[in-house]
Amino acid sequence: MKENTKTTKGRTKKNKNEIVEMPIEYQLDRKKDTMVYALGGLGEVGKNMYCIEHEDEIIVVDIGVLFPEEGLLGVDYVIPDFSYLQKNQARIKAVIITHGHEDHIGAIPFFIQKVKINEIYAPKFAIALINKKLEERRLNKSIKLKEINHDSRIHTKHFDIGFFNTTHSIPDSLGVLINSPNGRIVHTGDFKFDLTPIGNNSDYQKMAYIGQIGVSLLLSDSTNSGVAGFSLSEKKVASVIKEQMRKTPGRLLVSTFASNVLRVNQILEAAVACGRKVAVFGRSMENVVEIARKQKVINIPESSFIGANELNTLPANKICIVCTGSQGEPMAALSRIANGTHRFIKIIPGDTVIFSSNPIPGNDMSVSAVVNQLTRVGANVVVNSPLTSLHTTGHATQEEQKLMLQLIKPVSFMPIHGEYKMLKQHIDTAVETGVKRENCFICANGDVVALRDGIAFHAKERIQTDDIYVDGNDISGLSTSVIKDRQLLADNGMVAVIVAINSKYNKILCKPSIVSRGFVFIKESQTLLKEAELIVYEALKEKMLQKTTFGELKNCIKSSLEPFLFQKTNRNPIVIPVILNSKSAMQQNQEKPKPKRTTKEA
Repeated sequence: MKENTKTTKGRTKKNKNEIVEMPIEYQLDRKKDTMVYALGGLGEVGKNMYCIEHEDEIIVVDIGVLFPEEGLLGVDYVIPDFSYLQKNQARIKAVIITHGHEDHIGAIPFFIQKVKINEIYAPKFAIALINKKLEERRLNKSIKLKEINHDSRIHTKHFDIGFFNTTHSIPDSLGVLINSPNGRIVHTGDFKFDLTPIGNNSDYQKMAYIGQIGVSLLLSDSTNSGVAGFSLSEKKVASVIKEQMRKTPGRLLVSTFASNVLRVNQILEAAVACGRKVAVFGRSMENVVEIARKQKVINIPESSFIGANELNTLPANKICIVCTGSQGEPMAALSRIANGTHRFIKIIPGDTVIFSSNPIPGNDMSVSAVVNQLTRVGANVVVNSPLTSLHTTGHATQEEQKLMLQLIKPVSFMPIHGEYKMLKQHIDTAVETGVKRENCFICANGDVVALRDGIAFHAKERIQTDDIYVDGNDISGLSTSVIKDRQLLADNGMVAVIVAINSKYNKILCKPSIVSRGFVFIKESQTLLKEAELIVYEALKEKMLQKTTFGELKNCIKSSLEPFLFQKTNRNPIVIPVILNSKSAMQQNQEKPKPKRTTKEA
């Protein structure tokens, strides 16, 4: 066994009763060790994709998207890099989905176009959502979806996989137990502990049993690692919303996450109980309500729903509008209602708008702008607060994370699904419950934690991974290069160098001309640009003393200009060479048997 000399100390079992010190980091042995790594979900909230690999088999858990930040203009989704799995697709023996949220299923359409697999295992409600997603892209016939539940089992040559129920904000949420040749691995999925849940209860007995038989490595949801205490019960939120509906005299608008299916169901049930008819607006909300009704998660009668054209036919106190836009998204239904651009709904003074949500970090300003605009046009806006209790999280807070750790009792711990700070806070929580700090691993996407004889360690190897930006339906990775160019243009601008030459005599016809956009203010930088033109001119003159090509000329322009501009400005603009050939040279080249491109080269 090869050991890294620059390692810290960990522990391993020499036999059943003896524990000895050993290095925590080894040289990975791919023939013996079980590898655990993430292609997404570490250092970020979203894009969840985790892999367990042993010899010739790979198990994939979740294939999610990350929605872009405001700075990623033109990007629709950020997805994991599938290139490693594409190269090893024959080794993929199971793809498992823990539940139906976008950050766990959103990248499936892109994945199945890149990686050829036969089937995906997913719980019932997640299958309905995946099918809808695949139908929209006409991919529903390209993959088989197999339903799993807490009693399901999956067997491969090296792995035995089981499941247990967890509580989350969507039906049919599962945790995963993976028995590997080197120990048991538990992946919690997204979870919380709610003692009065709506929907399935957490499978406490099965979790406790798994903890008793021994778990080598726990992978656990870290989203709320910085939130102390226990989270509010969903049942408490439901009763507060119902009371708010009962005492609201006029028309009521409720906005929440469309993905929080159980909350949407509680809002609809409260509306019906208070004698209100329900109108649903927003594409994602409409889709979720339609699927939830087909799956019998929402059991509201058809007579309780009204269309947009019926809103003006009922008294205001008999109407409840459920819509998207709780995060202040510019094109969501609630934002358009606030701005007066919605086709069917205008705010009437006296309307009450309820936000059954909390702003996601980074969305505070957008939400505040919508709240202000709604108030300006006469609405009474009620947001979640400790006094109103209109929202509760679907992710475990610190005390709930401690309960999971106490039930599973892992030897080693790897926090997942969170930004770096969240992962670090979760490790602190794990150490409080008795997990040894040297057995806790903060990883980045691509880092490998390996298991050998039940002991986890950091491996030296890394798996290739990156953010892939999706613009439209492009999954080729070209959008990633495009976005990097956009960022470069935004930060440093662009410089175009226009050069006129005569390729017949291999001569420059006049000094180069430089045009700048977004790099420097031209009127104040004439001296810089003139100096730059001279540097390019001298470099081209020297280059054209010998036989050359258009490609070599472009490289000459870039290699001479880029260092000069950086030296003078500490900025790296995109340099675009534009080479113009003379008419006589073009005519001469056109007469040749194999004409070359001699028109404008850019």
